[in-house]
Amino acid sequence: MMGTRAMLFEAPGEFTMRQQQRIWALIAHTENRPDIQELVPGVTNLLLIFTHAPEYPEQIADWLRNAWETLPPLQIEGRLFEMGVQYGGALGDDLAAVSAHTGLPPEEVIRLHHEGEYTVCAVGSAPGFGYLHGLNPRIATPRKSVPSLNMPAGTVTIGGMQAGISALTGPNGWNSIGYTEICLFDPHRSSPSLFAIGDRIRFYPESIEL
Repeated sequence: MMGTRAMLFEAPGEFTMRQQQRIWALIAHTENRPDIQELVPGVTNLLLIFTHAPEYPEQIADWLRNAWETLPPLQIEGRLFEMGVQYGGALGDDLAAVSAHTGLPPEEVIRLHHEGEYTVCAVGSAPGFGYLHGLNPRIATPRKSVPSLNMPAGTVTIGGMQAGISALTGPNGWNSIGYTEICLFDPHRSSPSLFAIGDRIRFYPESIEL
């Protein structure tokens, strides 16, 4: 339980697309419960917010575990976004650190990054930020021990085994490798967040500055 009206379900195991699709199946299975006010999906987890404090939370936990074990993964066919990236330069100044960590030349880091296809697994952390699955493990790089204090929105990043695009300008501990001209969150749009769960992203190099 998270407080009195929320419960966090965390999937066991590593962050894989199959595990995330099982979380999506759990969302579809749970969203019509009359006692649910809101569902907040994360990376291999799901936060359930109830209309009132559940009287028997252990029964709900058992129901969730049974659903997890029996439901097949749910595939969501989202939209495809193709995004040009300005790799390196002042707005991708952690590219050298990623290169040093992986032992790969910057050109190879860029190639491996833009040759992949990424899936939006969850949206959160900051408004419009999409957690992306699909990063080549050869360029996975731990988050920085000292975050950047003013990373611009649109910065293309790597954080551990995940790729991302910063949604807002501000502090950020992910590694910046480039920049893309895109607005991920606009409160005046009918759908303020550009990304939704299941959307796919392909990057391509607009420019490279090493």
